[in-house]
Amino acid sequence: MEALTAHVIEINRGTTHDGPGLRTTVFLKGCPLRCLWCQNPEGMPATQGVWWEARTCIGARGFACLECMAACPTGALTMREDAPHRDSDVCTVCGACVEACPAQAMTFTGREWTLDALVKEVLKDADYYRAFGGGVTVSGGEPLSQYRFVAAFFERLRSAGIRTALDTCGVAPAAAFEAVLPHTDYVLFDIKLLDPDLHRQYTGHANDIILRNLATVAETIRRSNGALRLWIRTPLIPEATATPDNIAAIGRYIQQHLADVTERWELCAFNSACKQKYDKLGQAWTYADYPLMDQRFIDSLRETALAAQTPSDKLVISGLIASH
Repeated sequence: MEALTAHVIEINRGTTHDGPGLRTTVFLKGCPLRCLWCQNPEGMPATQGVWWEARTCIGARGFACLECMAACPTGALTMREDAPHRDSDVCTVCGACVEACPAQAMTFTGREWTLDALVKEVLKDADYYRAFGGGVTVSGGEPLSQYRFVAAFFERLRSAGIRTALDTCGVAPAAAFEAVLPHTDYVLFDIKLLDPDLHRQYTGHANDIILRNLATVAETIRRSNGALRLWIRTPLIPEATATPDNIAAIGRYIQQHLADVTERWELCAFNSACKQKYDKLGQAWTYADYPLMDQRFIDSLRETALAAQTPSDKLVISGLIASH
């Protein structure tokens, strides 16, 4: 029988915002959405990719180094304005440039892990999970794009006494939730935009399947007698999700359909720290020049959420906020 594998973007240890306690978050590749504000653009494609970092590139600092181009068997790399340009139509992602780069400026956007290896890796921190009430979270990308792996991964972790959390955008087949939820302790479920037209405009996908899957999660929680918990998360994106109309609509929706099963509603303040990822991918980003959100604006959105009858003890604001 062939071993289960997953395409992993990265593994972050010591996280405190992807579920309760001290956690390890595993980011998986592949996502059906194309959110204009995506914080992990390297996680959108399900397949392997290559990116380039200017600050470590020898050639970008004015020295003679074209090792990546010399190694490329398809001629996909050309130098443009002291930066290697990769033609994605020609590149086969063979990794020759990655191996040849003496400064490791060329790297893969992820790596493949077997189930056994990934379980062993995250269990290195088992003592921390137990001491600080944490566990392991899978995020992405959209982790349910690799749901068979996630189900097996969570089952192994639960058998080792480790609590699990699924961070999902909600776009996945019903079979994915059926496979993963029995082995999950927390679901971190995004509600980005409630208006279907705006949702399609900003994410490239309708939200009807998201709301159907959210209803399924809610029913599963009701049958679980408290064994499964739900956190709703809404990214606060300037001029997109961070509007009074959207926050009020989501707040009303939670109170009408999910009040009995929602442990927490988290409003995640925007920041542009991921801009360097778009730079490494050679892609422009719509939100590159947007500043951190002002405290007064965040406070106004919080009041809007509370006015929608959200209990104050369930409403959480996270992320960096402008000090002024």
